[in-house]
Amino acid sequence: MTLLIKLLIVHLIVDFTLQWRAMLADKQNQRFRSPYLYLHGLLHGLLTLAILADLNYFYGALIIFVSHTIIDGLKLTLQTKNNERLLFFVDQLVHIAILVGIAHYYQPIAFLSITAHDYFYPHLLFIIYITFPASIVIQKIFLKWDLSDIAASASLVGAGAYIGIIERLIIYGAVVTLNWNIIGFLLAAKSIFRFGDMRDAHDRKYTEYIFVGTLLSFISAILCGVLFMLYTGQSLTSQP
Repeated sequence: MTLLIKLLIVHLIVDFTLQWRAMLADKQNQRFRSPYLYLHGLLHGLLTLAILADLNYFYGALIIFVSHTIIDGLKLTLQTKNNERLLFFVDQLVHIAILVGIAHYYQPIAFLSITAHDYFYPHLLFIIYITFPASIVIQKIFLKWDLSDIAASASLVGAGAYIGIIERLIIYGAVVTLNWNIIGFLLAAKSIFRFGDMRDAHDRKYTEYIFVGTLLSFISAILCGVLFMLYTGQSLTSQP
């Protein structure tokens, strides 16, 4: 895994730090004709060799240079305003998959040993649930009430759902690591940030909507954490 970690470090440095505005603009405009595209790929290969400090990895670094250049060029060629976000994530996933493959070739990674851990699948079950499934369940609960007259605030579309997912992941992590104080801190922080919304809202229904949504989100994450701990036979309190 050490080799993969080093390759990922290089990827993060070159892809997200060693790119300046002129480079990005030229790559976007010229695509495969841009010299910066090839410089970017070359930096990936050279920094890989530098951090590994071993010429035995030369062909691996060469594959990284060639593949990164081609993938970035194709992304820029196919990119439009509508698919930019999608192509960004696809681009990153393909890059990372190649790095994993190269690392596995030189230092075989025991992928199955990760899933063989007793806690892997219970964790996976609850983590999957507290993302989008929990959001949908909470939305279904709100169908009990007519919320059509709640004025839509000027907020980012879908931002609330992602905030809910992040907070549930934090709460789940707090429960399974027995850091219950994090939940209190998170609830207090969210109350402070939401205070302005509730103070300015002249509709009691909107205030109740915020409270109920927050409580359902917190309770679902806490419940998943507690169920995991009970399933694995672990204590819910820190041992003295």
